[in-house]
Amino acid sequence: MKRSSQNTALRNIAIIAHVDHGKTTLVDQMFKQSGVFRPGQEVAERVMDSLDLERERGITIAAKNCSVYWQDVKINILDTPGHADFGGEVERALMMVDGVLLLVDASEGPLPQTRFVLKKALDAGLKIIVVINKIDRKDARPKEVLDEIYNLFFDLDATEEQIDFPVLYAVGREGIAQKSAEEQGRDLASLFQAILEEIPPPVYDPDEPFQMLVADLDYSDYLGRLAVGKVFHGRVGCNEEMVCLDREGKALPLRVSKLQVYDGINLKEVETAQPGDIIILAGIEEVAIGDTICTREAPKALPRVSIDEPTISMRFTSNTSPLAGREGKYVQSGKIRERLYKESLRNVAIRVEDAEEADNFIVKGRGEFQMAILIETMRREGFELMVGRPQVIYKQKSGKTLEPIEHLFIDCDENFIGAVSEKLSRRKGRMVNLVNHGSGRVRMEFTIPSRSLIGYRNEFLTDTKGTGIMNSYLKGYEEYRGSFPLRLTGSLVADRQGEAVSYALFNLEPRGSLFLTPGEPVYEGMIVGEHNRESDLNVNPCKMKKLTNMRASNKDDAIQLTPVIPLTLEKAIEFIKDDEMVEVTPRSIRLRKAFLSAETRHRLRAERLNS
Repeated sequence: MKRSSQNTALRNIAIIAHVDHGKTTLVDQMFKQSGVFRPGQEVAERVMDSLDLERERGITIAAKNCSVYWQDVKINILDTPGHADFGGEVERALMMVDGVLLLVDASEGPLPQTRFVLKKALDAGLKIIVVINKIDRKDARPKEVLDEIYNLFFDLDATEEQIDFPVLYAVGREGIAQKSAEEQGRDLASLFQAILEEIPPPVYDPDEPFQMLVADLDYSDYLGRLAVGKVFHGRVGCNEEMVCLDREGKALPLRVSKLQVYDGINLKEVETAQPGDIIILAGIEEVAIGDTICTREAPKALPRVSIDEPTISMRFTSNTSPLAGREGKYVQSGKIRERLYKESLRNVAIRVEDAEEADNFIVKGRGEFQMAILIETMRREGFELMVGRPQVIYKQKSGKTLEPIEHLFIDCDENFIGAVSEKLSRRKGRMVNLVNHGSGRVRMEFTIPSRSLIGYRNEFLTDTKGTGIMNSYLKGYEEYRGSFPLRLTGSLVADRQGEAVSYALFNLEPRGSLFLTPGEPVYEGMIVGEHNRESDLNVNPCKMKKLTNMRASNKDDAIQLTPVIPLTLEKAIEFIKDDEMVEVTPRSIRLRKAFLSAETRHRLRAERLNS
């Protein structure tokens, strides 16, 4: 009969919340009040958002670990992303914890991404503590939000035990938590106390040998590959001989060269690790997320992490434009392939396959936002590459084509209901709910194909004059809803190589909106603007004015061009059609045709019409 013991000196928790509900700010205050930082120490805000992209965008992209001590109990905290596109990060984090802090904004209430992450936590049977944050907001409505949270739990088929959750009210920025909305809290003591009382300590079997599930990977120039994970049973010490069980059950030998645990936001070297702790282990090169590290004498694999299937694929390839190699450090396809496969090792939600064409790779993931973050990270590392339009991954079942369907939530001014619903119905969306609280804003819900949302975000912001909020999560697969026009405009395509000239651009402005400014390099097949009509138009952005006499030559000084809004990576990815690509370098984002030669494009179009 199995015996079970508890490691009462430990608690492992994850913090889950929608984007911008104050999760990372709350963790900052937990650090300060638990003594992680010494008095007077200068600390950056949102210390857990360590990546440049996270600080710039104000979101959490990668799940990260840290720890605090409260009443001699070590609390390992995992900060998880709030966006459904980074669901793989969430799943990895939930493998290592026994409970969850669900943080909800006191005004906005539980939003779609909250729903996505909470469903994962409930399915894993984790204990939930609800924290209603930002109760100091003028538009805070904690009672209504609590009712919405209960409805969400019922909606997600939570058990009776899970629905009986403790509730705390907080002002994360001030470092205050309290048991009721009325009382005046002073610090986070009630939050720490709730964690110790409500979150169960890690359970282990004292008779079982050492077992650790690899939930994350890291790399050190000095130690090589690092495996991060939770110790489920037993203990391990430095220099011990172990084995790593891979997906096929093959045992790879390893020696534990170094053991580390989380101490605040830093790592601390230890000689031994105890059951339930989250450790960083060095000593093996061939290791993947989901592998089990255990003893050589009694190798036994733990259940692997199961993740949702990818719904979007994108083509990555080396840069073949005439401007290739001028701005990037890594341009070879081999380097791009190596970087993509390295990403698939670290991120369980991303899969990489070699395409049929040479130097082409198919990357599969959860959404175009996840892809945009990967591409942005690569360009900052010095890569030059090209990417195609995101494609939805279809499934075949009983002779029918199934496609991924999103549950879409729209929050906008009631004046925009007509424009938004018309656009979404054209894209095969179906309205399932509309709530008007009489405040001037409405909340609409749609079910809509995933492919319909590619390229819609910018259009939505334009239609709602920048005031609309749009969120979605994957609902599941349904029968294909039919085709619809992706983009009602064509492209202005350069017909030669050279440099853009003010005179030429000024004369092109009536044809559509331009993407480039005078002096920028162009080449044949490069997209320089959006055409007003459906068809593509070959144009000459390098055309100089003929100088016939002195008086006419001075007129160029008065040319006033419409200001150009710089292309962002997300906007570029959403804009392109299937026969177009985005050229990404560390300094530039350009749009181009897959086939640069106008003659080749004309021939292919004729073949397509004749077939």
